[in-house]
Amino acid sequence: MESLFSLNSSSISPFKPLSLETSKSAISTPRNLSSSVCFTAPTSGSAFSSIGFSRAAMSNPNANGNSKPKIVNGDYGYVLEDVPHLTDYIPGLPTFSNPLQDNPAYSVVKQYFVHVDDTVPQKIVVHKDSPRGTHFRRAGPRQKVYFESDEVHACIVTCGGLCPGLNTVIREIVCGLYHMYGVKRVLGIDGGYRGFYARNTIPLTPKVVNDIHKRGGTILGTSRGGHDTSKIVDSIQDRGINQVYIIGGDGTQKGASVIFEEIRRRGLKVAVAGIPKTIDNDIPVIDKSFGFDTAVEEAQRAINAAHVEAESIENGIGLVKLMGRYSGFIAMYATLASRDVDCCLIPESPFYLEGEGGLFEYIEKSLKENGHMVIVIAEGAGQELLSETMKSTQQDASGNKLLPDVGLWISQRIKEFFSKQKKMTINLKYIDPTYMIRAIPSNASDNVYCTLLAQSAVHGAMAGYTGFTSGLVNGRQTYIPFYRIIEKQNKVVITDRMWARLLSSTNQPSFLRDKEVTEDKKEDIAKVKKGEEPENQLMDDGNCADDLIAKKERDNKAVDKCGSNEPGLQKRRSDAQALKKSISDPHVMEKCKPRKQTLKKRWFNLSLCCHSFNKKNIEFLPSE
Repeated sequence: MESLFSLNSSSISPFKPLSLETSKSAISTPRNLSSSVCFTAPTSGSAFSSIGFSRAAMSNPNANGNSKPKIVNGDYGYVLEDVPHLTDYIPGLPTFSNPLQDNPAYSVVKQYFVHVDDTVPQKIVVHKDSPRGTHFRRAGPRQKVYFESDEVHACIVTCGGLCPGLNTVIREIVCGLYHMYGVKRVLGIDGGYRGFYARNTIPLTPKVVNDIHKRGGTILGTSRGGHDTSKIVDSIQDRGINQVYIIGGDGTQKGASVIFEEIRRRGLKVAVAGIPKTIDNDIPVIDKSFGFDTAVEEAQRAINAAHVEAESIENGIGLVKLMGRYSGFIAMYATLASRDVDCCLIPESPFYLEGEGGLFEYIEKSLKENGHMVIVIAEGAGQELLSETMKSTQQDASGNKLLPDVGLWISQRIKEFFSKQKKMTINLKYIDPTYMIRAIPSNASDNVYCTLLAQSAVHGAMAGYTGFTSGLVNGRQTYIPFYRIIEKQNKVVITDRMWARLLSSTNQPSFLRDKEVTEDKKEDIAKVKKGEEPENQLMDDGNCADDLIAKKERDNKAVDKCGSNEPGLQKRRSDAQALKKSISDPHVMEKCKPRKQTLKKRWFNLSLCCHSFNKKNIEFLPSE
């Protein structure tokens, strides 16, 4: 029997529509896993044994009480980072037919349900010999669900700061549960996490939420902090809630992960689903967070105003501060979209003010050449330049460090510099549209995205998945385990092409000294050598650090496969040397011309197995 994860055309069948008469063996419960991306791989009772899968490794808690990650390994470097399921800790749960099969809206759909084995790759740019890499479970409705419509009692909570699209997500969760699954009982938790135990709830129906997507903010209210796991789960249990939808950023998703773990520990049949919300776009793995497109679009209005102010007066400077505590995505994308910005400053790219190549020198040069300039700065940029007296050790209720207003500070420093130089008089206008951007309703693009996120979360919860975040990966809706969402923050990679595009657009200097760039690259190479994964950024030779890691893994597998630690190593080295001598001799190669490529390939494999392959070893090969 061929491997379930083989990439050969003989082992992968084209994706076939699933009719309602599809047998139960074709689509089983989420315990059967044998997948290939966007294709249907044959299922088998031996699927677990063929990929070394262990149920115990999935369901048993580890030392600190948290459930272990569900990792499925397949052939050719395939890895599925699966999400938890209610049956992991509550065996024998009954299943029910999905109500969507009787939904008139879905009667024209050729394929009602997502196949249980569909997965989505995290990285889609690969080489022909690259490992298949990490995958996530594809989102969407399943043929079997683990909740009956009448038994579902769902709740929705919004936490953290405001973001365009919050009301749209709330609306689509309510309407999705009501219209797709016939769920009538949905509660809104008032005021964030503390609303579970300190506030009243708000009954939600399609009529109540009908027009809320046209408004900014959240009709449920929000707050930072207030996370008391025991009280929250007690409230969930006392109210009879069995589906919890949590909308928030990385801090909120960390809280959702803790809630899921406590629910699992108590053995409750409660699905916990997260919808990632951050206007800064700093959540990892996913393509983007909802509200980001709206924020970039609205930031254009502030930049346009700054540009008008700057070009309308001699030596005018328009300074705009945008959101971005640790990640400068809004500033970067707004700058690229505007084309009126002359300088963009973000937290990931250090800069200095005075001296050759500094910000002040660049401002002076731009004013002399153009007579005006526009600067965009993210709120977290340049924090290392602020004096110790200005820095704050205080934190907000979410644990975020309170940052001083870098926009006001840098405005003052620019004014002081040019007043002391007395070379030119400047006119600086400072614009801070931060809270205006957060409070607006989402645009058309984000409204569609919010709908997909919300409906995917509903499908996942009804199918019994829990402890997951709904997110877009490479343009496909997926279910991502909480630990991947909260493990780190997504940041701009300043050695990547997107930042290079921005530098090309603004013509600003990088403000990085050669030594700093060299040190960054040395650090990434050191991570590769240690087996750690650096940021996906370009190296000097045009390759990515990820490619170096993949090559290292392939080399290690080749060495393990050949058994280079066995006593026969010396013999293989001798064979390699003999082959090297043979294919170096033109007379021998002329006689063996039909087998030349075979000999070369065999010598290469032997050399690799014997740890002796390097660039010098291939210099002697005859040219084609």
